Amino acid sequence: MKIAFCSSEVFPFAKTGGLGDVSAALPDSLAKAGVEVKVFMPLLKGIKPQEMHGDFGVTKQGSVEVFFIKNDDYFLRDSIYVGEDGRDYPDSLERFSFYSKGVLKALKKINFCPDIIHSNDWQTSLVNVYLKTLYKEDVFFKNTKCILTIHNLAYQGLSDGEKFSLLGIPDKFFDKEYFEFYGKVNLLKGGIVFSDVVTTVSPTYAKQIQFSEFGCGLEGILRKKGKDLIGILNAIDYDIWDPAKDNFIYKKYSPNNLGDKTINRINLQKELGLAEDEDALFMGMVSRLAEQKGIDILSKAIDEIASNCQLVILGVGEPRYHEILREKADKFKDSFSLVLDFDEALAHKIYAGIDVFLLPSRFEPCGLSQMISYKYATLPLVNHTGGLVDTVKDVSDGGGGFIFNNYDSLNLLTAIDEAKEAFKDKGKWQTILEKVTKFNFSWEVAANEYIETYKRLIN
Repeated sequence: MKIAFCSSEVFPFAKTGGLGDVSAALPDSLAKAGVEVKVFMPLLKGIKPQEMHGDFGVTKQGSVEVFFIKNDDYFLRDSIYVGEDGRDYPDSLERFSFYSKGVLKALKKINFCPDIIHSNDWQTSLVNVYLKTLYKEDVFFKNTKCILTIHNLAYQGLSDGEKFSLLGIPDKFFDKEYFEFYGKVNLLKGGIVFSDVVTTVSPTYAKQIQFSEFGCGLEGILRKKGKDLIGILNAIDYDIWDPAKDNFIYKKYSPNNLGDKTINRINLQKELGLAEDEDALFMGMVSRLAEQKGIDILSKAIDEIASNCQLVILGVGEPRYHEILREKADKFKDSFSLVLDFDEALAHKIYAGIDVFLLPSRFEPCGLSQMISYKYATLPLVNHTGGLVDTVKDVSDGGGGFIFNNYDSLNLLTAIDEAKEAFKDKGKWQTILEKVTKFNFSWEVAANEYIETYKRLIN
């Protein structure tokens, strides 16, 4: 089986969030299962391919070849998606149209005829569109099917309607049944329509996005996919996320010596300038600072949280939340640390050093942080939505996390109070930690589900 895997970011070459992790781990797991897979991404700033072949480069990453589509005007920029003003680049449509055409050209040039093209999010959705339009009569791709995975439906790749002609496909497709979305071009919508199968990153999210609350205006198009809309739960790479072999953390530990987690806690408190308080519930968050991630309800609750617990937040996002959180950090220097940055090493230290990981998301397609937390003997506290429904069960029901069901600050604080009470009982807390470290969210399981989906589509 041959798979062409398309993503705008792939770790370690580029990463802004979970997509980068998934786009590295899933192809690697597919290859280990015997699938022939090649990965395609833009040649972004800072990437140095092992070989260059004119308009694309290539690097061997383990058993997977990663191909980089080259266009310095489009991709040699400081940020992957946004300019200095924090907004999407105005030529996003042109950039990813070029990339998508480049993928199909590269496939022919290297004579790799895929059984499946697997695209991810709006940035690569045009690969599927061009397969079914510009290359519809091309004998090379006559048996190729295509899948689109939606990692976050809220990001759709919108451009002004007058730009549609730049896609190079017939004008008839600028229609509400295809690309048109309130007068704009919607690249994700077009990708959904032209893909043979659409997957999302958790079973619950696949159900939720078919209705208006979570459908972001595309619920009707998604419902039309019927049985061809599937939820496959994401996973994590235990080669990267395992405290027993994590070189970023202060002291490695495993389920056999969880006491060494305390050493990570103390050192994290020191590094962040927080009081070295062994009795305070220490909570953390590594996230994009946006309303989707629950920063609105969390920021309203910080005075209460920082008065009774310790908190660290690592991430960047919307400037309004930067300002609010800075004020709170200045107010509670001993109990609240704010790091407005993306720091991979510190992220690992936070998972290892805290007691509770906060995921108060308004919506969450899958979430990887709760899975990572379990491995690091850290308990997730979540709003019960999307993939968090599929991965977190409350400790009161025999699970390994803390849940609130109504999205507001009051319910968030109630769940935190429950965590504080549980934390006081050290014996009970230790028992829960020992249980969650045994949970398995490996890519081997998820890769097998994708392989079964590929097989069904091919047949």
